[in-house]
Amino acid sequence: MPRVVEAANPEAIGLGDLVEILETERFDARDEACFASFGPALANLAANQDFLADIIVSELKHRCRGQSVHNAYGPQVVMLHGGGNFLLRANFWPAESDPILQENGPEAFFYHKPHDHNFSFLTVGYMGPGYWSDYYEYDYDTCVGAVGDAVDLRFVERSRLSPGKVLLYRAHRDIHAQLPADALSVSLNIMERAPHIGYRDQYGFDVSNGVISGNLTETAIEPLLAICSQIGGEEARDLVEAYAGYHPSERIQFAALTALASTCPSIDARIELFARAARRTAPFVARMAARQCAAIEASRHWITRTAH
Repeated sequence: MPRVVEAANPEAIGLGDLVEILETERFDARDEACFASFGPALANLAANQDFLADIIVSELKHRCRGQSVHNAYGPQVVMLHGGGNFLLRANFWPAESDPILQENGPEAFFYHKPHDHNFSFLTVGYMGPGYWSDYYEYDYDTCVGAVGDAVDLRFVERSRLSPGKVLLYRAHRDIHAQLPADALSVSLNIMERAPHIGYRDQYGFDVSNGVISGNLTETAIEPLLAICSQIGGEEARDLVEAYAGYHPSERIQFAALTALASTCPSIDARIELFARAARRTAPFVARMAARQCAAIEASRHWITRTAH
């Protein structure tokens, strides 16, 4: 369950006031107590019922130029500010009866998709009754992270992000399955911003079976490694091999191994590459490489037949 941050008797402040607080005071998203200390300031911004409408009106007047430049998210999000090590944003949560949800489906708003986060963030209910969540916790350090791996998911509760309620979602610990709000709602976030976040793993979960259902982290590196291995020369192969052997993210290491395997001249060479990787001490690489060996062996007859 995300940490509840007490924020009694909030007093309305402007967006610029919150930005100044974050930029002038010590802000360290890796320090839970430090991050939580900004909860009351976020609640104070949420007490300002005019600032977000003013921003939206301004964006519409200027054909959303600001959002087009600075918003890397979808239309569910309005970017409010991007600092050096934090982001401020507003999120919209439609109800099940809202036409936008019926037309686009719940998956467009990440409803009914249990997941954790590879970053910490503060959130507060701003407008409407708030979205619901089924909350779970788990021990990230005990997970290898392969799809299908069992995870000890501990259900905590179902609750709603009601107006003024402040929560700190803790990276790699809190899991939630978001459920549609009873009426259109808005939340405000202070989010951790750091270049290494893209290399942290974020998981989807099958809570019914207690397993990891997918890795939700996406970077541009994986497809570039695949292309590099196919069309590059010796220098490109050396680079991909370096990623496979030394990149700090095991997910990227395995992506590089997969790229190298795609250039192997034979099935046996591909199996040998993954077999060596399966003997590594890196648990995710070893687990996934062993699975690849088994999958190739199981498909050997089909692969051989279609190759001819």
